Amino acid sequence: MTALLVTRDQTLIDAVMRLAAAAGTTPRVEGSATGALEPWTRARLVLVGLDMADEVARVRPQRRAGVYVVAGGPVPDLAFRTALDLGAEGLLEAARAEEWLVERLADLDTGVAGRLVGVVGGSGGAGASTFACALARVAAHDAPSLLVDADPMGPGLDRILGTEDVTGVRWHELEQPTGRLGGAALRDAVPRREGLGVLTWYPGPQGSLQAFALREVLSAGLRGHELVVVDLPRRGDPLTAEVASRCDLLVVVARPTVVGVAAAARVLAGMGSPARSGVVVRGTGVDEREIGAAVGARVLATMGDHRGLAEAVDLGLGPLRSRRGPLHRAACVVLDELTAVAEAA
Repeated sequence: MTALLVTRDQTLIDAVMRLAAAAGTTPRVEGSATGALEPWTRARLVLVGLDMADEVARVRPQRRAGVYVVAGGPVPDLAFRTALDLGAEGLLEAARAEEWLVERLADLDTGVAGRLVGVVGGSGGAGASTFACALARVAAHDAPSLLVDADPMGPGLDRILGTEDVTGVRWHELEQPTGRLGGAALRDAVPRREGLGVLTWYPGPQGSLQAFALREVLSAGLRGHELVVVDLPRRGDPLTAEVASRCDLLVVVARPTVVGVAAAARVLAGMGSPARSGVVVRGTGVDEREIGAAVGARVLATMGDHRGLAEAVDLGLGPLRSRRGPLHRAACVVLDELTAVAEAA
């Protein structure tokens, strides 16, 4: 069940059903407080009409997230106490919250609760952006995935993938706060090819990435995609550390040299050394156990240099030319690790 609407107010029912139709879903309508108890915990969103909020609060339904009191007209001051008694997350006036309701209802039908993977370079030139592109591309073969470019000073992930000509929104359109961003809305808006959506930057000088925009994009992305891969900058600023802490898995791409390993250890420490982290080594010649001990995270995969990679990217062909290549194999190992982390959790 996607949504439950508890009300006897026919005007409110008509208004919510109209919005639900625009979102492509159909809520269950319940006109009895006791009758609402059975679907109360199964619905992903519960909307309680102000006309029944006191009555529902008296039967003491289980406290849960995703409950909102909705009024068909202006909200009286006493309604806030009622919403508090019910354990609601918010109190809405239907006419003023139409856009929010449509987005929230549309998100419910995605049925998605995605996972977040962060990728960061242990040092300059380690190939983190290329690996992030490969990881997202491999994941997109099985389910909708989103690749988020969180580094304004990077090369632009659409250039690595060869999708510069695909139309869709870039970061510039999301730099002003416009309320809650819907998962389905984001999925439909970003440039997309073969199941992979990409949110990156237009060419030219870039500003700084706004914290509110990144938080909203990641939240919406996880509601609309099975996997979100975020390419992180190496700087250990509070926003980057915050995103790293939210990741189901943080991947550090490191070079197997003394300088490369030392830099990777410093980058990981700057991210707060999250427990769910691992290293992908680009190159060979150093024992994995030594790299893992020095960096402070387990080595997930080791990949040799990909012959012809730079030429393929320059030609707009993307980083994955073959499923037998080192990039593809390493991406599959990391996705398997992500599955194992999710199962353990």
